Amino acid sequence: MTQVIAGKRRRYGRLGDLLVRWSFMLPTIVLLMAVLAYPIFYTLEISFSSFDMSIFGAGEWVGWDNYETVLQDYRFWDSLRVTLIYLVIALPLQVALGFGIAFLINAEWGGRGLIRALFIIPMVVAPVVAGGIWRMILDPLWGIMNYFLGLVGLGPFDWFGDPNLAMATIIIIDTWRWTPFIVLIATAALLALPKDVFEAAKIDGANWWAMLWSVALPLLVPIIAATFVIRWLGAVKLFDIVLASTYGGPGKATSVINLFIYEEAFRSFHFAESAAMVMIVLVLTMVLTGLFLRGSRKLEESF
Repeated sequence: MTQVIAGKRRRYGRLGDLLVRWSFMLPTIVLLMAVLAYPIFYTLEISFSSFDMSIFGAGEWVGWDNYETVLQDYRFWDSLRVTLIYLVIALPLQVALGFGIAFLINAEWGGRGLIRALFIIPMVVAPVVAGGIWRMILDPLWGIMNYFLGLVGLGPFDWFGDPNLAMATIIIIDTWRWTPFIVLIATAALLALPKDVFEAAKIDGANWWAMLWSVALPLLVPIIAATFVIRWLGAVKLFDIVLASTYGGPGKATSVINLFIYEEAFRSFHFAESAAMVMIVLVLTMVLTGLFLRGSRKLEESF
């Protein structure tokens, strides 16, 4: 009898402990439901309906018609292609630059503290401001970039008017803005690495390149993979820099998917089709993020 009572008390104790834990999480769950779940379900409902402007919400149920319209629209696929070009070039470039710069500024040399501080500046500049600043820097007539290139006999280049250079310009601006973020992560990771490993490599006569390639990189592979996933989640939302600098031009050379959805929704008032685009992009992002997370876990297990 005593054992039965003790067992019940343990069960009630575990249940009470579980309820207490969930009670602490309840405000966060409610907040997430309000700011995240509701907009997603609202968009999902609109994507399967016609849009009623009088109530600014879902109208008549149309099923998969909106999705069929989107998938048959060549402009949607073109914007996805443009976004893919940006992601394939910008993400590896930013990760490589971020970790390379972090390794250089963590070496022992005078003034590295000032350089670290300067690298934070692009992160605190608003994206729209960054786009405006770079429009002035890369202006084909008055920009200082063409001036300096002219000193060495290059240019002038129409950075925003040439379809072949416009995407490169977006990647340059985005790399300038987000590489410092990766530098901060990489710096923290480098400072956390065991010092005795580098001291042993130095005693064995390894130079800085050997220490980077044979010591630091193998230890940093899991961090690099995790940083890539974090930056990927930010990169797929590219919108404001393009809006401020090229507005998708020239033509549609820099019309990334988020800008295309914005124009379809708030300029052409195709809200139902835009909602379908959002859901398609959301599913693609979730699938790719899951694959990247699985790959990063395998890298962590391997190293």
